[in-house]
Amino acid sequence: MKRLLLFVAAGFCLSANAIEYRTVDTATVLYDAPSQRGSKRFVIKRETPVEVVVNIEGWSKVRDADGTLAWIEKKYLSDRRTVIVTAERAEVRQKAEEGSPLVFEAEKNVALEYLEAAPGGWIKVRHRDGQSGFVRANQIWGL
Repeated sequence: MKRLLLFVAAGFCLSANAIEYRTVDTATVLYDAPSQRGSKRFVIKRETPVEVVVNIEGWSKVRDADGTLAWIEKKYLSDRRTVIVTAERAEVRQKAEEGSPLVFEAEKNVALEYLEAAPGGWIKVRHRDGQSGFVRANQIWGL
């Protein structure tokens, strides 16, 4: 019995630690409850990454980069991944190396498409204009 409880507890901890990020597909209203009859909180813009906290009956409770929690209809969430710049200016480089040439800089709150993780705390991203490169993970949110 003790082993079973430990196994169940371990399984619960593993699933509780899994973080799911999604991208807002279309600008839409966020609510204080999982219903269109709830109070409207604010409009979230297209391409914004959010962390899914809870899913119920066509709705998701999400957290944004500022830590704000609200409800969104699931149909407005995409599986495509974006990240958002949290640094004042994020440096996107040609290679996942500090001395690599700069491709572009992205200002705070700019959404970038997440492509893949790279060794050493780098993330490969693409700007909506097509430029791609590597940014430090500590300059973005949505991983």
